[in-house]
Amino acid sequence: MTDLQTEINTRRTFAIISHPDAGKTTLTEQLLLHGGAIREAGTVKGRGSNKMASSDWMAIEQQRGISVTSSVLQFDYDGKRINILDTPGHEDFSEDTYRTLMAVDSVVMVVDSAKGIEPQTKKLFEIVSQRGIPVFTFFNKLDRDGRSPLDLVDELETVLGIQAYPMNWPVGSGQILQGIWDLREDKLIPFSQERQVDQSVVDEALLEIELQKDAGNQFDEDAIAHGKLTPVFFGSALANFGVEEFLRSYLEFAPTPQPQTTVDEKVVPVTADFSGFVFKIQANMDPKHRDRIAFVRIASGEFDRGMDVTLARTGRKLKLSNVTQFMAESRENIQTAVAGDIIGVYDTGNFQIGDTIYAGKTKVEYPDLPTFTPELFNRVIPKDVLKKKSFEKGIEQLVQEGTIQLFKGWRSSDYIIGAVGQLQFEVFQFRMENEYNSTVIFEPIGQKIARWIPESQADDKMSSSRTMLMRDRFDQPVILFENQFALNWFVDKYPDVTLEEKL
Repeated sequence: MTDLQTEINTRRTFAIISHPDAGKTTLTEQLLLHGGAIREAGTVKGRGSNKMASSDWMAIEQQRGISVTSSVLQFDYDGKRINILDTPGHEDFSEDTYRTLMAVDSVVMVVDSAKGIEPQTKKLFEIVSQRGIPVFTFFNKLDRDGRSPLDLVDELETVLGIQAYPMNWPVGSGQILQGIWDLREDKLIPFSQERQVDQSVVDEALLEIELQKDAGNQFDEDAIAHGKLTPVFFGSALANFGVEEFLRSYLEFAPTPQPQTTVDEKVVPVTADFSGFVFKIQANMDPKHRDRIAFVRIASGEFDRGMDVTLARTGRKLKLSNVTQFMAESRENIQTAVAGDIIGVYDTGNFQIGDTIYAGKTKVEYPDLPTFTPELFNRVIPKDVLKKKSFEKGIEQLVQEGTIQLFKGWRSSDYIIGAVGQLQFEVFQFRMENEYNSTVIFEPIGQKIARWIPESQADDKMSSSRTMLMRDRFDQPVILFENQFALNWFVDKYPDVTLEEKL
């Protein structure tokens, strides 16, 4: 085994997914605490203090106590280098989450033990399932009164269609929480050393464990590796209980970086020449410098500072000299990184989401990342026309991040932005004012149906009171239909025009 392969085998790269308020960001904080990356874990909503979550670096996240952007966090633990991608919990930002899931080797799914499987968890799991990504489940908030663990495991299997294998089992919950029973070590891990153990609660848990063993699944590492079986853990992120046990087991069974497949279906070994793909672009992570970072998942080989790479989309040669790794908003320049790592490349406008970069003479290009069709639209106007330059710069940079889409008038100067959810508009408006000093006014134009058409088929006559012929940010023609009736009418009138829908 080569030194490079040995180094790659220490990497674990995963995303944390959940429904909002299930405790995803709190779990992230505790994992960082165990890795020595932070000295004190802050809860997302502050709870009367000024401490904010390390992964919630954006001002609007700290004000509202929500995650609206994917964060990259890295730390070392027990000889492993761990890359966590903390994804947005809010459903309006599921597109950012979707792309983030393209950049990981496994997923940690956090579930509120009082609420069970919630809609956003189910939606995200469907994406994970389609890719066959290994899933590790953490039932959180055990220190509060919760549902029966037998019911939770049954719901997990029934609703999500994945087999479950408990690695530990709760002994009580809430006020009568005694601890968790480690099923591999066959022993109780007490919740509190001061609290006297209630044997009746322990006996009830042991009875449930026997029932689970009789009717449950067998442990199967191959099934875990292919996303068919999920190891299940119970604990409380807020109380930092069960987190270390989860982390140790995760590192034991989670996959190392896996080979990636190119657009022409060639498999690139992790030890091949350097290659990677851009899955996220973020402007203004450091308000002092107004910078722009392209997040790159290294798919193969080793990055060395100053190396020359080729941008597959344009064939342009680039030198990677200013590259960072992350701890939320804090970062440091790095000399090397290997397959599985996430690096941040300072970008002056070269990159787009989905771009491949590679070293060596053989061209490597990974498949495009998905784009969602927006459903809500607003005409956006600068409040101060004298600040048009900062208005246009702000729109250009925020649109390149991929959470909103821009449409420009076919023969006019109209700017219309589209999004999957309302919160995206609020974040856009907030960031325009706070990061670009440009106050914007929205004129809602409601829901539209967006369909892309070939340039050769676009015609001015297609614009009407019910159809808006526009261009997207790549200057591709797109029609915004008022409703399904308008779309059907267009199809009848222009049967030969090809209409394309995004995801």
